[in-house]
Amino acid sequence: MQWLRTSDADFEKKFARVVADRRESGGDVAKTVYSILGDVRSSGDEALAEYTERYDDFTLPESGDWRIDPDRCRAAFDALDADLREALELAAQRIRAYHEAQLPENRDYTDDAGVRLGAKWTAVDAAGLYVPGGRAAYPSSLLMNAIPAKVAGVERLVIATPTPRGEINELVLAAAHLAGVDEIWPIGGAQAIAALAYGTKRIQPVDVITGPGNAFVAEAKRQLYGVVGIDMVAGPSEILVIADGKNDPDWIAADLLSQAEHDPAAQSILITDDPVFAREVEDCVDVQSAMLSTNKTARASWQSHGLIVEVTNLSEAPRLANALAAEHIELAVDDPESLFAEIRHAGSVFLGRMTPEAVGDYVAGPNHVLPTGRRARFSSGLSVLDFMKRTSFIALDKGALDKIGPAAVRLAEMEGLPAHAKSVKLRLK
Repeated sequence: MQWLRTSDADFEKKFARVVADRRESGGDVAKTVYSILGDVRSSGDEALAEYTERYDDFTLPESGDWRIDPDRCRAAFDALDADLREALELAAQRIRAYHEAQLPENRDYTDDAGVRLGAKWTAVDAAGLYVPGGRAAYPSSLLMNAIPAKVAGVERLVIATPTPRGEINELVLAAAHLAGVDEIWPIGGAQAIAALAYGTKRIQPVDVITGPGNAFVAEAKRQLYGVVGIDMVAGPSEILVIADGKNDPDWIAADLLSQAEHDPAAQSILITDDPVFAREVEDCVDVQSAMLSTNKTARASWQSHGLIVEVTNLSEAPRLANALAAEHIELAVDDPESLFAEIRHAGSVFLGRMTPEAVGDYVAGPNHVLPTGRRARFSSGLSVLDFMKRTSFIALDKGALDKIGPAAVRLAEMEGLPAHAKSVKLRLK
């Protein structure tokens, strides 16, 4: 774990190294994924079965339907304890309400030249959602991906999820039932992304693929962008907490560990103007992490990528936050709004001492699929727009064409495209 002080002469140099640290996969992963994608494209279901047996120790049947029966999903939902069912339903309700408010409006108007202009929004026909398995089997992520797709109007919703040794998380099945998923395929890894993108005899291709995954899944989405749309290339989780000394150090330590426990490559950063408080948080991280069932992962993350930045004044924090462009930013201060006004790059911001990031992971409503690796500088979290596209339209009558057509002719001639010019000229006569 690093400790930096803005008052140190070499701070900017050391901080720049933190900002530049990608914590993501390298060339070996890219080569492996490229090979897997090629195998699935050429060999289809045969390649899927081979990779599933190799990586998940699970044999898919040679004949028959590989899909998980919807009745099994319903049974998993019905078998939930009442309090857990209510928690999932509350999360789904709040996620749906937030994303319904994101639906864009169509436009249709006539301008001063008499030209009718506008745009209409339509959903993609089919969306594929990747749901991690094993250590990262999260029903919350299924809801965060499936519900916006349904709100957008996607007709066919397909899930791919790994089933190590044939085992699947019952909560994932329950969430799939609650979200109205159409198909669930017990396939994971880069091979699942390839199947969703290219299609096989069993699996029909989709138009958009979303959802988190490991380095191989992220790389597969990167390589297949253009064959299908994707939400983003997600890297390891990250959290930045900006806190003053009035906070309970146990609270802030728990917030830092909430992301550290995701992955050894995750990053947790504290920015504070109180060095005594910073030491208390550091001590609390040590104590709390020792009691976690995820201790091995959380400790590896904190020791390798954890950071405390001591500033002379919290007014310095927004500049540092904007450079980091973190996935999650907590503002645990008296006046979070004043800092929030200066933060331009963040996946999601959590305002005030009583707003832990973990609430956003489950029940607040906004999507928890967010840009990582400084991509918040140019991208946003998952929304209904990731499952929709905009089609513009234009309509002219003779009067409108007479007004703007000559300019089009002139520009086409200047660009050396006579057929363009003629198509307008003929109508102007």
